[in-house]
Amino acid sequence: MRAPPQKQRLADGRLHLHDGPIDLIIEAFGETSAAEEAYAAAWRRFATILDELCAELPLLRADPRGAQAPQGAVARRMAAAVAPFRARRFITPMAAVAGAVAEEVLEAMTAGRQLTRAYVNNGGDIALHLGRGETFSIGMVECPDWPRLIGRATIEAADRVRGVATSGWRGRSFSLGAADAVTVLAASAAVADAAATLIANAVDIPGHPAIRRTLARDLDPQSDLGERRVTVAVGPLAPGETERALAAGVSEAELWLELGLIQAAALRLREETRLVGAVASRYLGHVGAAACNEGKARHAVG
Repeated sequence: MRAPPQKQRLADGRLHLHDGPIDLIIEAFGETSAAEEAYAAAWRRFATILDELCAELPLLRADPRGAQAPQGAVARRMAAAVAPFRARRFITPMAAVAGAVAEEVLEAMTAGRQLTRAYVNNGGDIALHLGRGETFSIGMVECPDWPRLIGRATIEAADRVRGVATSGWRGRSFSLGAADAVTVLAASAAVADAAATLIANAVDIPGHPAIRRTLARDLDPQSDLGERRVTVAVGPLAPGETERALAAGVSEAELWLELGLIQAAALRLREETRLVGAVASRYLGHVGAAACNEGKARHAVG
């Protein structure tokens, strides 16, 4: 029997919600009463999300082509987020789970409330609410045990960006590619999550001996990737090889940018970074730098 969902107010006032694999950091800005109501609403909505998802996991892990439509609110968000990508790539609703959870909780917080800003950070996949004239600054660090700020993006209310997500082989989820990290800005967190997954998969050199892979099912028998080989280590690459892998990822990002599914992306491999999209030009320093081992959780939002 698993532990019940947990909540905690951090010393700086932010709300921390935890349930199994879901770990949220939440902050709301505005009148004190509205912010406190938003935190209460976040907790009420969060408390049942994991059970709702578990009830439909087999469906959410399956190839959605021809499958029945999911019933839960978060599951429907996941399916809707991956739908535009399915015609060109294999992708299951699980590719959007973290972003969809963040969106669902943020919607509960903002419904009927006047908040100037708010965010829900689900392990680095972030759903944003921005009132008129407001901005968010999002910073990234390279590794959890080396908290050096190596990139920053400023998102303005006028931008068509309300979601940020990062994917890569060093993150919490499996990746088919070699990217240390791919950070995507999109209109929603769930779409950003799905796009980051696909772009990170594309940063690759198929068959390269320095990129070690194993079957996804050997690491997780219930993985939605099944017999596909996922990356477990990336060794040294020659400069030309790094460029080749990044160029493949840039082509993938440009496809989704042209189709209007993303606003910008930052791709990182072996200390090299490539930017796609006009909004990405607001990044400073070593943009989109990789997060190592659960670094997806290391976005700092302010």
